Amino acid sequence: MKVKQVLLSLLFTVLILPSQTFAQRSAAEYFEEGNTKARASDFAGALQAYSVVVSINPEHAPSYFNRGLAKANLKDHRGAILDYDRAIEINPKEALYYQSRGVSKSMQDDYRAAIQDYTRAIELSPEDAKSYYNRGVSYAKLENHRSAMADLDKSLTLDPGDVAALYARGNCKQRLHEYAGSLADFTKVIEMSPKRAGAYAGRGNAKIELNDFAGAAADFTKAIELSPNESSYYDKRGFAKNKIEDFQGAISDYDKTLQLEPENYEAYYGRGFSKTKLNDQRGAVVDLTKAIEIKNLYVSDPKKIVYEGKITKSVLDELRNQVKEHVKIDDLTTERSEAYYIRGVSKSKSGDSKGALIDISTAVELNPTYADAYFSRGLIKSSIGEQMGAVLDFSSSIKLKSNFPEAYYIRGIIKHSLGQVNEGCLDLSRAGELGYMPSYKVISTYCN
Repeated sequence: MKVKQVLLSLLFTVLILPSQTFAQRSAAEYFEEGNTKARASDFAGALQAYSVVVSINPEHAPSYFNRGLAKANLKDHRGAILDYDRAIEINPKEALYYQSRGVSKSMQDDYRAAIQDYTRAIELSPEDAKSYYNRGVSYAKLENHRSAMADLDKSLTLDPGDVAALYARGNCKQRLHEYAGSLADFTKVIEMSPKRAGAYAGRGNAKIELNDFAGAAADFTKAIELSPNESSYYDKRGFAKNKIEDFQGAISDYDKTLQLEPENYEAYYGRGFSKTKLNDQRGAVVDLTKAIEIKNLYVSDPKKIVYEGKITKSVLDELRNQVKEHVKIDDLTTERSEAYYIRGVSKSKSGDSKGALIDISTAVELNPTYADAYFSRGLIKSSIGEQMGAVLDFSSSIKLKSNFPEAYYIRGIIKHSLGQVNEGCLDLSRAGELGYMPSYKVISTYCN
């Protein structure tokens, strides 16, 4: 989700606190010099001036704070945090100090720590809309969209004209599949800021989900006018055109997408579909082959799989082997799929992986809704190195039984081991939510 990440709009003209009486007149002069340079965007000069002040008066919190802001504007967020730490140590009751430290932590992708700072800022200044906005954005970055929505709602209650908060909430609503509400938020953004390409794109996405494909194409056209080099806008407009059967127009959009982003496999897929509709079957096959092969882990040679995450092959094997299958007796149906399944599990436990796969695959063929069979087959595939096939089997078991914590757990550790760290950690989180407690030990070790 493309959400504007916040707040270096806390400019010095707003932030600067009144200077206190210094032991020496020169310290006050240096402080004002720092303020003047900061307002003129001479942040390096401001930083030097504030450094002189704190060398004279080491307990002057505003100078540490303003120096932190100068560092943040120079992209030195680690240094800024150290100055904010000192300002907070001297004066722990100033909400703006926590808010600004949260911003610098957010800029380093440390969203959990940033949320703690925004929460403290809210406790000290509960009517400050910007802290709710910042915390909402950080929650969204952590995929906690319900909490993000609550904060963005509060931010907009306090400041209804905040375009950034409306835009963020529109994105958040899309992640929660609240497309009508998302459309309304992006429409307001467009009314208030009509040159914002992302708002037209966001509204176009909402219209696609609401089956208004002609409206979506119109919005993406406007987004393209404002931002003509954004490949995703052409891709989405191509999709909308396919839906309204403007196949030639869709091909033109996908051509432009691939000109800007040659590895966009979704564009090859869309263009291949368009070509099938225009009876260019050879061209369609070429494009669809590209769609299948580009960046697709699931068509790679299992022998060439690289374990890219912190969870190595040996760790994966150890974690997977700790999971216990819940094999239970079911009524035997006419197709005897249950017997194939149990025989397959038995063969697997006796070391006959090949025979086990044949039996469990037969069980799945006879009963395509057999969630436990997919799960067991995934375990076997993973144990013999077929990680991509294992992920597909665990995904199938989850589709059939959404409250299957072990399936989320195993899929999570496999994805993590293959370098899909964020997706893997989200699966582990879901497994924990469903009651599989070993997930939290893995999360604490490999997801932080």
